[in-house]
Amino acid sequence: MDECCAVVDLRQYTLHPGRRDTLVEVFDDHFVEGQEAAGMHIVGQFRDLDDPDRFVWIRGFADLPTRAQALNAFYYGPIWREHAATANQTMIDSDNALLLEPLHLGPAYPRLDSPRPPRGTTEVPGSIVAGAVYHRGSPDDGFVEFFTDHVVPALTATGAEPVAVFETLVAENNFPALPLRDEVVLAWFARFDDEAAYDEHRRRLAVSEVWQRQVLPELVCRSASPAQELRLRPTARSQLR
Repeated sequence: MDECCAVVDLRQYTLHPGRRDTLVEVFDDHFVEGQEAAGMHIVGQFRDLDDPDRFVWIRGFADLPTRAQALNAFYYGPIWREHAATANQTMIDSDNALLLEPLHLGPAYPRLDSPRPPRGTTEVPGSIVAGAVYHRGSPDDGFVEFFTDHVVPALTATGAEPVAVFETLVAENNFPALPLRDEVVLAWFARFDDEAAYDEHRRRLAVSEVWQRQVLPELVCRSASPAQELRLRPTARSQLR
């Protein structure tokens, strides 16, 4: 388990057309170090490969009190004050956010001291971080056990061993200035060296009898609404890459 982060925000922003690169630039150049200096861990930031106007990112906190302190320090501090207008002008909606806790963090999940490319790096990695957000009926629905016992083995067998698995942390939002979605989810992410590796995983999943006949139908039955599939490209300075 990450020595830092028992609490995680998964945030997905809908942006004005053509403005994503502007947000990525200000985020990578200023918001990574600015937020980490305030007490957060910026795990990864991504361009959604299936939506040119979506920016997705993950940040962690040691615990809930630290979350409140860190968010207050950053959003009422000098870095955000200087660059908020530039960032906000790129956004249509920034309220698609989930409060999560880790169920599993694998060796490839970034730690506090994991390498990060320096400021000014512009080379975007060719890797893909992909996964899904499953919408659940309640926290005690048995979904975690089903996912662990049946979904993870099927994913791993087709080349998508999860790097991270999260579920909703049922707690009051202790920084109300940033709204959170009020729902119960399970989210997972895996890393692929390139698009070919991701495509091979999808091909193997499509022909897997275990997945198609057993796991997927049960997954659909257990979900409150269709899953959100994510296929993400790390930015130049993302730790998860």
